[in-house]
Amino acid sequence: MKFQDYYQTLGVARNASPDDIKRTYRKLAKEWHPDRHPPHRRAEVETKFKQIAEAHEVLSDPEKRKRFDQLGEHWRQGQDFQAPPGGGGRTMSQEDFARMFGGGVGGGGQSGGGGFSDFFGQMFGDMFAGGGRGSRTQRARPQPSRGQDVEAALELSVGEALRGGKRTFDLQVSQPCEACEGEGHADMGTCPVCGGLGSTRATRSIELSIPVEVRDGQVLRLRGLGQPGAGAAGDLLLQLHLVADDVHRLRGEDVEADLVIAPWEALDGTKASVRVPNGTATVRIPAGTRAGARLRLRGQGLVRPSGERGDLIVVVRFGLPDTLDEAQQTMLRELGRTAGPVRGGVREP
Repeated sequence: MKFQDYYQTLGVARNASPDDIKRTYRKLAKEWHPDRHPPHRRAEVETKFKQIAEAHEVLSDPEKRKRFDQLGEHWRQGQDFQAPPGGGGRTMSQEDFARMFGGGVGGGGQSGGGGFSDFFGQMFGDMFAGGGRGSRTQRARPQPSRGQDVEAALELSVGEALRGGKRTFDLQVSQPCEACEGEGHADMGTCPVCGGLGSTRATRSIELSIPVEVRDGQVLRLRGLGQPGAGAAGDLLLQLHLVADDVHRLRGEDVEADLVIAPWEALDGTKASVRVPNGTATVRIPAGTRAGARLRLRGQGLVRPSGERGDLIVVVRFGLPDTLDEAQQTMLRELGRTAGPVRGGVREP
């Protein structure tokens, strides 16, 4: 994998504080999250997102950051040093090492420390310690940490919001990488499956119970559907956007809905059942009602920010049966020859 300067990746100074690194990472992770970009840029964005995550993983860990500052591109494998020019490639024995740096050479009983094992343990951390006989340093286990929260948006029709119930949708989520068991590394190198992130993307089907108090712009917290972590997964912050459908639309804090009746029902008046949040309501349509008339059902809309329910405004529309026989069509043509012109809407007078 091509070497990347993690400081350049995050755009922070080499002496940046942990808080600066965390703050910058959160900003970049939100900006480059694959769900925020169109599908045709997915490969490019995912690569950038993985680079940002890898940089944060290293620079947010004091031990890893120390090794990176000291060794640069060799920070993962400190043993990959080249002999200095003119050195002749001479191999240093354990005795030479002990004389140069002090301490014993292993199990010989000399005082002064643990020789190779302790030196590399101090220099490079757990990567070279804890593997040999007599070593006093054990491999550090990652501390449980909660995964990060993620954000997503979901469009609901106004009719769905008014009716309530459940809505199933698919969401791209992160899950622990099976190849590296969520650690991001395999055999001292970056895991090729997840690119070092420790997680992979997958499509998950989620069943959402539409809350009774649903409103446009509302953010729901869905527990455990965010980024995986060494401990619990983060949460999904789902923002709901209410959009108009063929029948329902928002009008300020109220809902407007079309109610279609036949012309002869409007002539003599009628009653109609209408779907409302808690079931159905009966709407009385007075005789002589014209198309476009608006009837208000108070308290039968969506919940307002104040906590009170808004109104449902029923707009009367005229319609005809799906099928008409020959005699009925003849009656309508006769009506058209004798009745006055119909006006309204976008029709030119």
